[in-house]
Amino acid sequence: MRDLPVGNGRLLVNFDDKYQIRDIYYPHVGQENHTDGFPCRFGIWADGLFSWIHDDGWTRELRYADGSAATDVRLMNGSLGIVIECSDLVAEDRDIYMRRIGVRDLIGSRELRVFLHHDLRIYENKIGDTAYYDPETRSLIHYKKHRYFLIDTLPHFDQFATGRKAFRHMEGTWRDAEDGELHGGVITEGSVDSTIAIHGRGDLEFYCWIAAGTSRSEVADLANFVKERSPSGFFSSVHSTASSIGHPNGLSSSAVELFERSLLIIPTQIDRGGAVIAANDHDVTERATDHYSYLWPRDGAFVVNALDLAGHPEYARRFFSLCSRIVDRRGYFLQKYSPDGSVGSGWHPFWDRSKAREMLPIQEDETALVLWALDEHFAMHPDRDLLHSLYAPLILKCATFLANCRDSRTGLPLPSWNLWEDRRGVHTFTCSTVVAGLRAAAQIAEDFGDVAIADEYRAAANEVVAAMREHLFDPGHDRFVRSLEANSDDRLTPDLTVDASLFGVFYFGCFAVDDPMVVSTMQAVEDHLRDRKFAGGVARFSGDGYMLESQDIAGNSWIICTLWLAEYKIATGDAAGAAELIDWVARQALPSGVLPEQIDPVTGKHLSVSPLTWSHSTFVATVLRYSAAFGSKAVK
Repeated sequence: MRDLPVGNGRLLVNFDDKYQIRDIYYPHVGQENHTDGFPCRFGIWADGLFSWIHDDGWTRELRYADGSAATDVRLMNGSLGIVIECSDLVAEDRDIYMRRIGVRDLIGSRELRVFLHHDLRIYENKIGDTAYYDPETRSLIHYKKHRYFLIDTLPHFDQFATGRKAFRHMEGTWRDAEDGELHGGVITEGSVDSTIAIHGRGDLEFYCWIAAGTSRSEVADLANFVKERSPSGFFSSVHSTASSIGHPNGLSSSAVELFERSLLIIPTQIDRGGAVIAANDHDVTERATDHYSYLWPRDGAFVVNALDLAGHPEYARRFFSLCSRIVDRRGYFLQKYSPDGSVGSGWHPFWDRSKAREMLPIQEDETALVLWALDEHFAMHPDRDLLHSLYAPLILKCATFLANCRDSRTGLPLPSWNLWEDRRGVHTFTCSTVVAGLRAAAQIAEDFGDVAIADEYRAAANEVVAAMREHLFDPGHDRFVRSLEANSDDRLTPDLTVDASLFGVFYFGCFAVDDPMVVSTMQAVEDHLRDRKFAGGVARFSGDGYMLESQDIAGNSWIICTLWLAEYKIATGDAAGAAELIDWVARQALPSGVLPEQIDPVTGKHLSVSPLTWSHSTFVATVLRYSAAFGSKAVK
């Protein structure tokens, strides 16, 4: 889990719950983690006593400054008699991570030494790095190939050491620090780390920074920029936000605060090239040998739609431009993509072994949702030039695929993988998004004067709705089925599992929210998936075993699924019911405001990854819709 991310769309720095730097991503958000998830330690020596801040004995308050992208951290060690107050940020206009550190000696005017350790594994491996003291810039520099990281402080650090780490018996220069002195070398190559020390007596305050670049000259120029601007200047110009919604009637103050914090956290997870990254939490690799630092077009579509609603259209423009470059020539998106737009790892097969034929390795909702979000974007933020640039390479290509990728007998989309990526079939959620995507493309085509194409897409969407009514609604259970599961012999078997994603039948406009089929379906979602016995929240689906730690529950509570039920409450005019769910989500956030993917409803433990960008964006979108539906009062 990552409690505090700070970033600018190119450089992302993550802190864990012990306030250790655990991830340094550059030059893409989520791509090239130059610590490979290993901690950079932070310690203090006071008159012969030494402690790392991750040790027992420290209390830690990890938050952000009110309305600011900068952190506000307080660390206290009573037995050591030390209080440390820190603030962290990444400059908006330069690839510079800046930290301000203030140390208070509660015992007296003792000699103090602060140690900052850097365990860089450039290009995500420890082989062939170099760390050295650079006399021209009077700084430490770590480099390999085209990645350089310059480390410096103001006042200038008093000691430094470079050395070997994670090699034979050598643990690293952080061990050298524990006697209060550094004795390491001025240059080391291979598997290396470095540590710097700042000395003082009594209370002291200083700044430290890491400049990231692709050459020595680039980081040297950044170092000069820091000195010209002065480190304190970075904090005076840090990005902040003020309430844009007032105080929605019926919502708690914590919900409003989380709304505003989410608008500052979400951009840290978005690459400037347009990729909306699901989550940047390297800890997940310990259980999965992979991570969430990818663009899923589905997640990206939901995220940029929320930012559009909040009045930040620049993220959507870059996202859609990237989508037009990465879409397959046949008009669909693959499972996920790396932050630079290259195809990410995946587990959906291209080949059906049992039938000895090609199988599309796609989740069709990902393609449909890009079109849905694009139409929503242009309704809110018209940009004819951008729309024209996307029309042929993205909109027509994807919509034609959606219209044609259907069963000629039923009218339903052909089988694909579901949004949870664990089963293949004809899914009610996927069908709902296909309808939304086709209608979106029809509207855009009509705006361009392509009436025949618009009619074709609109007719296809209507055929899917009719087919959903006929094939996906189960009269015996009086609700929509989750899917028609694909079998090896081409049979489709109804899957009656109650799934939170069934909210899509009204959310994407396939059926009216007061349609009896919708009402009974959403009642089943609430009855089967809402936890009323333990901590609360809504599970993904009945019997969800993903990361399950407790028994006697339908599954872990997911932030997005809880908010989907809140969306239904909003759509039906149930303000109190929606507020209850929104406020539940707000209570699950860390003190910093970070939301995870899921919660164990029995223990309240955060599970999987954090922050999950989709969790934050769904919260933003739901609060905005709540505010629009039920009004707000001004905040003084």
